[in-house]
Amino acid sequence: MRADAKRNVEAVLEAAKTAFATTGVRTPVREIAALAGVGTGTLYRHFPLRADLVAAVFQRELAACADAAATLASTHEPIEALERWLAQYVELLSTKRGLIAAMHSDAPAYESLTECFQDPLRPALRLLLENASRAGVIRPDAEADDLLQGVAALCLLGPAQTQRVVALLIDGLRNRNMLSLQSE
Repeated sequence: MRADAKRNVEAVLEAAKTAFATTGVRTPVREIAALAGVGTGTLYRHFPLRADLVAAVFQRELAACADAAATLASTHEPIEALERWLAQYVELLSTKRGLIAAMHSDAPAYESLTECFQDPLRPALRLLLENASRAGVIRPDAEADDLLQGVAALCLLGPAQTQRVVALLIDGLRNRNMLSLQSE
């Protein structure tokens, strides 16, 4: 990619990130292009579908969230690492106005979003779940896909309610046999 094309892509991604944070993922493309200082043709050349733009904008944040799992796993007890990572995942999703609704919509343009967002996060969450399961602090049947989708759906609630329900979800994952042994 030529240097000017790279600059244009970066400008579009930054403009879209700003627009999505303030007005949501349904921000008109012409507004994003104007904010980036490029024409709509330039935007569409690099991102033919809105879903392509949405996915590209959040790729960096998803990578950071995914990368955080290994760091948390190495610096915290397994259940605390899982709790902190899920809090980061909730923060990532909750601050993206309209993203969760788009992911759960039936619109054909957004069909690929769920997989696009879950693919980099799935192995990260599996690592944390496996560590917590091996430590005996959570149920061994917890599945990464179930949690990713469930927590994403919970993000449709308000932020405070999402945090409360995710805390309940984590409590439900705890291994009751291990907890009763610890209290004896």
